[in-house]
Amino acid sequence: MSSLPKLRVLIVDDDEFQRNELVKMTESLGFAVATASDGEDALEQHATLAADVILTDLMMPRMDGFELLRTLEAMGDRTPAIALTGVGGIEQGLAVIHDLKAFWFLEKPVQPSILRALLERAAAQKHLINETDILNRQLSHQGILGDIVGGSAVMRQLYSLISQVAPTSASVLITGESGTGKELVAREVHRLSSRSGSPFIAINCAAMPETLIESELFGHEKGAFTGAVERHAGCFEQAHNGTVLLDEIADMPIGTQAKLLRVLEDGKVRRLGGKSELPVNVRVIAATNRHPEQALKENRLREDLFYRLNVFHLVLPPLRERKEDIPSICDAILSNLNNKHNCHVSGLHPEVLEHFKNAPWPGNVRQLRNVLERAVIVAGQGTILTRHLPADPSVPGTAPTAPQSADEESIRIRVGPRMSEIEQAYIDLVLKHTNNNKTRAAQILGLSLRTLHNRVRAGSEVVSEKDELKDAATNCLV
Repeated sequence: MSSLPKLRVLIVDDDEFQRNELVKMTESLGFAVATASDGEDALEQHATLAADVILTDLMMPRMDGFELLRTLEAMGDRTPAIALTGVGGIEQGLAVIHDLKAFWFLEKPVQPSILRALLERAAAQKHLINETDILNRQLSHQGILGDIVGGSAVMRQLYSLISQVAPTSASVLITGESGTGKELVAREVHRLSSRSGSPFIAINCAAMPETLIESELFGHEKGAFTGAVERHAGCFEQAHNGTVLLDEIADMPIGTQAKLLRVLEDGKVRRLGGKSELPVNVRVIAATNRHPEQALKENRLREDLFYRLNVFHLVLPPLRERKEDIPSICDAILSNLNNKHNCHVSGLHPEVLEHFKNAPWPGNVRQLRNVLERAVIVAGQGTILTRHLPADPSVPGTAPTAPQSADEESIRIRVGPRMSEIEQAYIDLVLKHTNNNKTRAAQILGLSLRTLHNRVRAGSEVVSEKDELKDAATNCLV
């Protein structure tokens, strides 16, 4: 109980003796307790107490437990309620859970150990509900969910769906074009779930050779195949009590999909070469950049596996359909890149931002990040201008349309100089642009810092040698 101190429990029972016994038992378990003699009294108490859990009898005068639960549901109150039933009232208890959405039921006489477990589980659910409500309020103002950024209507709807499905154990299918952030969404679903303290394991089904994917998923025993020199735990074992992301699920071999379906249905995994099955408790999130219907039609995805995974479907919009989010996305990316590259870029010039809003972004947010990363390295500090952008035809304004005039940011080359001299001139120009910051210059040039130091040193030696020859020639003429 140390993680959930003094949780508030409202006990509702018309029998004073049983109510007092429940109070003693609940307080001995470390909970704060309030009481009510029937449903009407409970509603009044709950209005001021705001209980974390309601423990209620079903058969009471005035307003019974059934009516109490119906009233709470009609009010939109999601406080977990545990219904007390008589001995042998399992059928009635299950009906209350199903029809009135009670958290669970408890048979009389109540056992302290069972009561503790149910109260703690109900209180944990209440905590998740509270966090979700707070999160929804924050999202409506900020347009941010973890590492996902965007306040457009389509993104706010996505945030709401994520917050709804995260606390459950339902399988999730995420679809969207490459670069839209499917793995980020999967990580947020995991982070907001009760499994957040357990592992999150991601595997890219398209990047894994067919000969190895089953070993990565299910593991293998020593000697199971050539090269299996020791036992290996697969993703499902590694993610026990956590979450597995199966990225690009439509590129998984059909034979492996059949074995995966068996694992999902049975909750057990058998290592390659193994003789026994191991129970695994894993939430599965699948993602694909293909349209599921097309993947089914092309026999890339098994129909039975699709329906097993597609319990809750999240669709990520492409960047071109939420261009109003581009300024906030750029701000978040720039903050991250400044820290990564030790730069001090303050923002984008309005002309650059306008170019970005008009771009089609076929690579979505991933492409935007790559363009910004190059620009941050080139600019180093201040505002990103159009001249800091790469010549990318898919981003309007970044591809030069006419020869650039010579200025302090460019060099003019005539026929005659050796390649080494041209190279040295460009190195000098980049060093001037970065105010002699060799670390940033090396990043722009694509060289290691040591190589840049060697090139600068070699250039200095060549200049000195030329000066000495010039002085000797002058002395001879004199």
